[in-house]
Amino acid sequence: MSEKKRLFLLDAYALIFRGYYALIKNPRINSKGMDTSAIMGFMNSLFDVIRREKPDHLAVCFDKDGSAERTELFADYKANRLETPDAIRVAVPWIQKILQAMHIPCIEVSGLEADDIIGTLAKQAEKEDYLVYMVTPDKDFGQLVSENIFMYRPSRMGNGIEIWGIPEIQKRFGVERPEQVIDYLGMMGDSSDNIPGLPGVGDKTAKKFLQEFGSLEGLLQNTDKLKGKMREKVEDNAELGRLSKKLATICVDCEVQFDEKDYELSLPDSQQVQQLFEELEFRRLKEQFLNLFAPAGTPTIPAGSEGPESVKENPKQAGSGQFSLFGGNSDAPVVEDYTGRKTISEVSHLYQPVEGDMALRLFLQRLEEQPQVCFDTETTSLDPLKAELVGIAFSWEAHKGFYLPFPEERAEADTLIEKLRPFFEKKTIEKIGQNLKYDIKVLDKYGISVEGPLFDTMLAHYLINPDMRHNMDVLAETYLDYRPVPITELIGKKGKNQLSMRDVPVAQITEYAVEDADITLQLSQAFRPELKAAGTESLFKDIEIPLLRVLAAMELEGINLNTEFLGDLSKALDRDIASLEQSIYEAAGETFNIGSPKQLGEILFDKLKLIAKPKKTRTGQYSTAEDVLAVLAKDHGIIRDVLEYRGLSKLKSTYVDALPEQVAPSTGRVHTDYMQTVAATGRLSSNNPNLQNIPIRTERGREIRKAFIPRNKDYQLLAADYSQIELRIIAALSEETTMIESFKRGEDIHAATAAQVFQVPLAEVSREQRSNAKTVNFGIIYGVSAFGLSNQTDLSRTEAKELIETYYKTYPKLRTYISDQIDFAREHGYVQTVLGRRRYLKDINGSNAIVRGAAERNAINAPIQGSAADIIKIAMIRIQEKLQAGAYRTKMLLQVHDELVFDVYKPELEVVRNLIKTEMEQAYSLSVPLIVDIGVGDNWLEAH
Repeated sequence: MSEKKRLFLLDAYALIFRGYYALIKNPRINSKGMDTSAIMGFMNSLFDVIRREKPDHLAVCFDKDGSAERTELFADYKANRLETPDAIRVAVPWIQKILQAMHIPCIEVSGLEADDIIGTLAKQAEKEDYLVYMVTPDKDFGQLVSENIFMYRPSRMGNGIEIWGIPEIQKRFGVERPEQVIDYLGMMGDSSDNIPGLPGVGDKTAKKFLQEFGSLEGLLQNTDKLKGKMREKVEDNAELGRLSKKLATICVDCEVQFDEKDYELSLPDSQQVQQLFEELEFRRLKEQFLNLFAPAGTPTIPAGSEGPESVKENPKQAGSGQFSLFGGNSDAPVVEDYTGRKTISEVSHLYQPVEGDMALRLFLQRLEEQPQVCFDTETTSLDPLKAELVGIAFSWEAHKGFYLPFPEERAEADTLIEKLRPFFEKKTIEKIGQNLKYDIKVLDKYGISVEGPLFDTMLAHYLINPDMRHNMDVLAETYLDYRPVPITELIGKKGKNQLSMRDVPVAQITEYAVEDADITLQLSQAFRPELKAAGTESLFKDIEIPLLRVLAAMELEGINLNTEFLGDLSKALDRDIASLEQSIYEAAGETFNIGSPKQLGEILFDKLKLIAKPKKTRTGQYSTAEDVLAVLAKDHGIIRDVLEYRGLSKLKSTYVDALPEQVAPSTGRVHTDYMQTVAATGRLSSNNPNLQNIPIRTERGREIRKAFIPRNKDYQLLAADYSQIELRIIAALSEETTMIESFKRGEDIHAATAAQVFQVPLAEVSREQRSNAKTVNFGIIYGVSAFGLSNQTDLSRTEAKELIETYYKTYPKLRTYISDQIDFAREHGYVQTVLGRRRYLKDINGSNAIVRGAAERNAINAPIQGSAADIIKIAMIRIQEKLQAGAYRTKMLLQVHDELVFDVYKPELEVVRNLIKTEMEQAYSLSVPLIVDIGVGDNWLEAH
């Protein structure tokens, strides 16, 4: 008699949640800031099953939209469950991608729970003479156990795996038959699923009733044998018990079908799995995977030849080296190489190049008739200032689109783009795109302005899920279950051998380019209801989209740079750095590599023995991190010199020497790129170069701002800066009367706070008292502790603690506001700004105190910092509208968080100064006035 085949069915979400919470105290965060704990936990469980059991057949079952039937029976079914953590939401598409690359079926049906899918498949497979193992920690599955169906409970917390057959179920639930587990659950309920059960019936009572009456129905028919209140409770809640039993019953006749061939564990697409693990930064899992599916050199069967049924043709693997299951089992099957996600070759589509005069005329006629069109430029460079148009793709109907190739000759390209001008400038047509700012900047070089409503899928998704990546490939795979053609298939990987898009044949580039436009169009359709559901539709339409145009204009304008001044500053820094080097060597008594943490640590702590117990890194060498040295700086001159040496070296390499290299040859100016979709708070980030992080606290740092100058002698730079906007926002949001009145009186808020806290007249506040009050004022926004405050001031920890307590007594509404914000975050999983921008806080209810504390600080800070970001965005949009409407020569150049910098045409100075001040101060109405300080000068430092 042949040995039975074994089928393993994995309860996906049970294992995903279990993996996520197993790592909650030490979450796995990769370099992109992504919490990968859930993915790692699930993959560990999967690999453990494969390694231990070497199953013949395997599938993973997912819930999709919950149980429609149970929710219809009982509206509160699972209503007690917290919202799924963001980390798990993000994890599921990744897990499914990995499973698909491993050729492991992902089974999910809308309106069905994984329990029901597993129950149905288990019973079907049992009839086909399989042994079935349900891989789940969920006790409810006990009702399905039979002679051939088992619960496979994965190892946890140092305990090994458990396999529950009939004897284990009998012992665990006190039943004779596994199906009585349903009666057990109906009687005692299930708090995790919000199944009510019978009031007053717990584990022991349920087991007792089952022994005596055999079932829930048997109990209800014999209530006369019960005594006192128990009889009353059971009789009064009989219907609740029957309902609970129905809710607890796993369905075994769902619309799913066990597929012996599809569920056969077979060879994965090794390259794709490894690529996914590399993206996720799973080095150990990658090693585990390679060990499980070790190279074995198994040949594929040539196309058209016959072979055993267990082997499928795999033309994509021929000649690429094979992998065998379980470390080289040469009998393992070879399967077709597919990812599981749809690709261009599997989806019916019609992507057409527009070639010839007649085709162009017909295309343009149809294009201008559309209410919405997605377009995507194909260019020669990622830098819009250097990019030349190679072609433009258009789509206004899913799976259909057109590609218009552009000639290389600029005059011919200009002639062609003119024919598209009516479309781009038609205000009634909505233009859709992914990262439209880039396309707008490219088209601007050709004299084309993109008019009409805009819909940017990257910006939309940022408002829907700010913590996830927003590139098109990820969005397509996540929301459309579709894998786009990678750019590397057309032009190769980055490097000297990478082709230009001009080198790609039109037929090939048509498929690639129109696919992008088509996918983006479909994503826009998916995101419109998502924006409404997230409560961010207005934020998208009224702030982020208009701001996109403002930023495009600012980036195209750029700012003038005095490179000669920076050259002189570089030489001066060289002299300062050399002087510091010499001073450090003299203090050390020898020369060494100051930039080497190892050598520096040995000098400071082995040779000079500056402290008795220096901190060490994980590798065992002395820590010379900034925070470690900063504590020692006041007592040791060599450390002050080292910190200054580091600061000047970084200043020189990052800004003084680097900025001149970033002047665009075509304009002679520096053009930063503002990213709207990076910071979860809503703040903009500046890149290539980053002009928001130029130091302002040090003298040398401030000097760099001297290098930023007006366009010519007819202009001056104007800097407009919100005064203490974050403190004004927290005063308004907390409704802290004392603070609000102080702002309304125009008082120095730090001096006013000091007067309140230290109980002295405002006129008698000392410099030290004001400084300490200032530190607390700003520290409160970031959840400063007594320890943190003492490190930032000359106060002892006890004094710092007393100061914070006195501060909260002075401003009691502030403390209430902070408490309320944290409570709101715990209940809803997010906080929001004055405009409704949400910051999701996945760890706000976590058990790890450090991680939870960080989430609590974000719950306080994000609405304040985010509201400040929202307000300056409103100001930027209104100022730009006024400057354009008035045809002013003045241009907005930079945004540095709470500050805006302008190139002001001197004859317009007074008018523009008033315009900027008015729009910034009236951008949003709070219970405290917004005040803007304005400065003007012949360089940025002078204006600041």
